[in-house]
Amino acid sequence: MPDQQPPAIRQLFAYPFRIFFLSLAILALLAIPLWLLLVTGKTSLPLALPGLLWHQHEMLFGFLSAAIAGFLLTAVCVWTQTERTHGWRLALLWGVWLLGRLTMAFGAELPLGLVQAINLAFLPLVMVDAGWRIWRARQQRQLMILVVLGLLWLMQFGFISQHHPVFIQGALLLTLTLISIIGGRITPAFSKGWLKQQGRDPEAIRSWPLLDLAVIINLLLVLVTVLLESHSGLLGALAASAAVLTLVRMIGWRGWLVRAEPLLWILHLSILWVPVSLALLAAQSFLHWPATVWSHAAGAGAMASLILGVIARVALGHTGRPLRLPRGMVLAFIAIHLAALIRVLTAAGLLPWHPGIGLATVLWTLAFALFLFRYGGILARPRPDGRSG
Repeated sequence: MPDQQPPAIRQLFAYPFRIFFLSLAILALLAIPLWLLLVTGKTSLPLALPGLLWHQHEMLFGFLSAAIAGFLLTAVCVWTQTERTHGWRLALLWGVWLLGRLTMAFGAELPLGLVQAINLAFLPLVMVDAGWRIWRARQQRQLMILVVLGLLWLMQFGFISQHHPVFIQGALLLTLTLISIIGGRITPAFSKGWLKQQGRDPEAIRSWPLLDLAVIINLLLVLVTVLLESHSGLLGALAASAAVLTLVRMIGWRGWLVRAEPLLWILHLSILWVPVSLALLAAQSFLHWPATVWSHAAGAGAMASLILGVIARVALGHTGRPLRLPRGMVLAFIAIHLAALIRVLTAAGLLPWHPGIGLATVLWTLAFALFLFRYGGILARPRPDGRSG
């Protein structure tokens, strides 16, 4: 049986999701505890950027970029019916990503231009790989994803060259936009499919295309306002309206109907962080709350928890395994959401900083350690059905 075969490095490069999902989990497991040690003065590294900037860059342009590559380069092959990127080509692409992480962590003595060039190379390569498939298949529906990725790359360029926090805020808003586009497709679709399997009415879950479009436009308007560094009531009003529209959209998805299936409720619960983070951004504008409150709701809440939920499902489905969550992963899902909640409360000053950030780090580490323990073998072994990929 394939599940009895030993893990193989070659198998990790059989499909993009395998190597990138494994890598992002390892990065998550290492980078956050390391950041805690750095910020508390317990250790030091020859970082290419100051500690806080390194932490921000690696979470958004290391961790997130690996998730984007693993998901998008897998999904786009299904969408366009094209051959997957695998083997040595995939190994080279992954090598660019890995070199970016190494130069950021140990590149203090390297020319800054070299570090910047290496790190700025990855997302365009992913976009080219996905883009030519989308272009050849004439799938205009997918072009918005490429547009958002292009804007995300511009945020990385701005941040890595100017070190200005506005580009991190812009990247977070584009992350919420990606979540709204991709999560807005897969979450109701997966939920409908599960209800149908259970003999229940899938039409109970509703989506409205005009509302979906309104959410994306609203988020892009928030982005423009943030980039213009407008902290007036306009930013607060736009963020509040985006939060309301997103929440109304989610009510139509009726996440409570799939509460018995962890692979589904994790998606609904994770996307719920999107309106929460937007509401907190509005509070920053109106009430002058610290920016770290909404940014951690968006990053540790919406981004990280949804990534964990998506990779847990994709890794099962695309390796030909039943969509049954492995033992212990419900605890991982709970841990990642608790980590986000505690981090947000700590940023808001409602919990003491040292105990708060320490507990959030422990819970975050537990979540990704459980993923690696349960999914490492799945990602590194052949499909049980004997098919390639």
